[in-house]
Amino acid sequence: MKAPVNKIIPFSSVDGPGNRFSLFFQGCNFNCLYCHNPETINLCNNCGICLEVCPKGALNIIDGKVLWKEALCVKCDLCIKECPNLSSPKVKYMSVKEILNEVYKYKLFLSGVTVSGGECMLYAEFLKELFKEIKNLNLTCFIDSNGYILFEEFNDLLNLTDAVMLDVKSYDEKEHIMLTGKSNKNVLRNLIYLGSIGKLYEVRTVVVPDVLDNVNNIYSISKMIANIDDKIRYKLIKFRPLGVRKEFSRIKSPTDDFMTKLKEIAVNNGCKNVIIT
Repeated sequence: MKAPVNKIIPFSSVDGPGNRFSLFFQGCNFNCLYCHNPETINLCNNCGICLEVCPKGALNIIDGKVLWKEALCVKCDLCIKECPNLSSPKVKYMSVKEILNEVYKYKLFLSGVTVSGGECMLYAEFLKELFKEIKNLNLTCFIDSNGYILFEEFNDLLNLTDAVMLDVKSYDEKEHIMLTGKSNKNVLRNLIYLGSIGKLYEVRTVVVPDVLDNVNNIYSISKMIANIDDKIRYKLIKFRPLGVRKEFSRIKSPTDDFMTKLKEIAVNNGCKNVIIT
């Protein structure tokens, strides 16, 4: 069993508590307009366009598939910028054993492992096998998810999971469909379910001026969180026009004053752990 891995960050302090090994899987069931890593959305379709811009010959087509020679790569990311498919030719298909070999290198310095994406829950069965091994290393297992796949259908995986960090991008269903291409019904259902069983570490909402009804989103989502467990952390994330699609690169970040106003709304609704990033 192998799964497509876009990136590994050996040490992360923003993907859960402590020092974490963060694993980003390729492929997503959302197509968010403001996506900050759109190259993780689709799998490579082997069109070969990226070969034309690689300055070091690190990409080749063999038997109809684009192959990446990591040793030659200078990490200029021109291939990603040129890709018309919201993908990357630098994805590695890794087994549980291969991932564990990477974790072993840093184990003494880690609090745990966080899986993200893309959308890591597309590979739920793979995660179950991976988490079994991570647990044997006495490390915690966290999932960072967009919430579209219902966690209640994967209780074996949840039993191995210490906590979930859940994106709730919009409270309004029509707005959510506009933003991601999908309904938010499963997302809100996951929020309630994960909170009720004590598996929800953090809820995150990105604040995007002039695109989303940010006041309504923060008001409604924070009220849901407070009704479930007022100690669940609610992270309000400033939209930043970095790494996004061209049409969103012109949108300005929200002001500090506006973010403070949103935080006050969440706190007044009963959330006791609200942070701005």
